[in-house]
Amino acid sequence: MKFSFFHLMPYPYLPGDFEENYTSSSLTFPNKHFDPRLGAQLYARYLDELEYADKLGFDGIAVNEHHQSAYGLMPSPNIMAATLARRTERARIMVLGNAIGIRGNPLRVAEEIAMLDLLSNGRVDSGFVRGIGWEYFAHGISPTLSRARFNEAHDLIIKAWTSEEMFEWVSQNYEYRYVNLWPRPVQQPHPPIFIPGAGSTETMRFCAERRYTYMSVYAPTRVVRMWFDGYRRAAGELGYVPDPERIALSIPIYVADTDEQAHAQARPAVEWLFHKGLKIPGELASPPGYMSAGSLRGVIKAGMRAFSQLSYEELVTQGYAVVGSPGTVARRLREMYDDLGGYGQLIGLFAIGTSTHQQVMRSAELFAAEVMPVLRPLGVAREAPVAP
Repeated sequence: MKFSFFHLMPYPYLPGDFEENYTSSSLTFPNKHFDPRLGAQLYARYLDELEYADKLGFDGIAVNEHHQSAYGLMPSPNIMAATLARRTERARIMVLGNAIGIRGNPLRVAEEIAMLDLLSNGRVDSGFVRGIGWEYFAHGISPTLSRARFNEAHDLIIKAWTSEEMFEWVSQNYEYRYVNLWPRPVQQPHPPIFIPGAGSTETMRFCAERRYTYMSVYAPTRVVRMWFDGYRRAAGELGYVPDPERIALSIPIYVADTDEQAHAQARPAVEWLFHKGLKIPGELASPPGYMSAGSLRGVIKAGMRAFSQLSYEELVTQGYAVVGSPGTVARRLREMYDDLGGYGQLIGLFAIGTSTHQQVMRSAELFAAEVMPVLRPLGVAREAPVAP
């Protein structure tokens, strides 16, 4: 099993009347509530936490992209990855990921990831995400073009990384008369790729066809099992059983010395994440045309309730988050490993909402010292053909 320390870099200082007077923490939430002085302090703190995870022995440190939102302060994850490339030594630097569907110039993503791979001496993992519905509005792009732009941007980036000769690219959404990537990445043919999925059979097939790592997002264990099974089924139809390392569980984790302490400290942080950070109207999160018919069927089949309707107890018992002492967290994650049919990568969100710096550091310390050694032997099977 591989373990990663994932950071959203949230802005936790929301006004006291947020839940009563604001419908969203993203897109329409006034930026008058952002204090640049506090923002600068947060960036310094959050980078310290990611660097500390490298020292603790996490296999990866992960950042991602969001726009116009208190939920996550990383409109450019590649900038954060660049700072980490020179200030860490061993952990994989995971960009999970670049929202290539909203990028006007995806070739720039190929160039920046190649630079990061060189700066880190081949430690970069490259995630590709479509971006959430509100982010298309934020960039003046029709959400109905989401899938087509993502697929074309992906294909262009892969070809730019792998081609040794100049080529021309003219497609529905992008036009380049000269593509000749300088510099090229260290890892050949290209850095490992992660794709998050939320029930779309198209995404499952997309990952299975290319042997990419399929990563879950916020969902109860029963739904994540449906997603992982869909990915395994897509791989089986292509004639192989995916390596567990190609299946990644992404989940908020909070560890403290005792169960009582963990729940007392985690409750406000987890509630902030699901009730405030992820607060956004449905028409902004998934506007008409953003999801394909296949994706919509997956969402309906999952039957998930809105985050705002879930209590802290439900979020924990249903598997949206894992909270407890080291022994409790290890047991719970072991149970989830069995419930999910196995997975080889655990991408933990340790800096949750309103958690303090000291709480995050202690949680990471306990996890690295007492949970990782227990779970490390899991997920070691290798990729193999499907039996006749």
